[in-house]
Amino acid sequence: MAILVAMWLAAALAWPAAPDEIPVHWGIDGRVDRYGGRAEGLLFAPAIATGLYALLLLLPRIDPGRARYAEFRGAYALLRTAVLVMLGLVDALVLLVTFGVAVDVALLLPLVVGALFVVLGLVMPRLRRNWFAGIRTPWTLTSERSWTLTHRHGRWVFVLGGIAIAAAGAGRSAALLVTAFAIFAAGTAWLVLHSYLIWRSDAQRESDGAGRQS
Repeated sequence: MAILVAMWLAAALAWPAAPDEIPVHWGIDGRVDRYGGRAEGLLFAPAIATGLYALLLLLPRIDPGRARYAEFRGAYALLRTAVLVMLGLVDALVLLVTFGVAVDVALLLPLVVGALFVVLGLVMPRLRRNWFAGIRTPWTLTSERSWTLTHRHGRWVFVLGGIAIAAAGAGRSAALLVTAFAIFAAGTAWLVLHSYLIWRSDAQRESDGAGRQS
């Protein structure tokens, strides 16, 4: 919550002195390729962060498997906080660039995104079956074994993917960054296939998904 307050406060303080055009998007080389108005540049990130925070608070209340959230309350809170920190840092980068502070966006953005992936990877093995958080395929949602093993392996896909993205940014290489995201996408596709293969071998798999959770 403090992150959201800080984002809105920063937007309010920056509004009177902000230029009419604010950078809102960067290319893979770190150069600004789109500008937006003052409202978009200053309010979009806080609004998205607020909406996402509210959604992440709501989801456990409407999840058919909501009783299981108690088993990974700490991990879910960490996931929620990590996403907000990432959005807050991106918002800070926008404000710094807006007011003429020299910022190496091509370096910092991949580091921020990579760090988020690493945190998500570390959290994954602690998640329990639910409809909204984690690697949700028809097979992880109908097999406790598929869920557990897929998330155990998913930890390394996300951690290594995050490190690769951060390293590509540190090397200031657009080609390496594209390669890192491509490898991560391939790893994610493998996790989906992996979840199915484990599900096939699970004699205790369910037929009606996470809705049977209590």
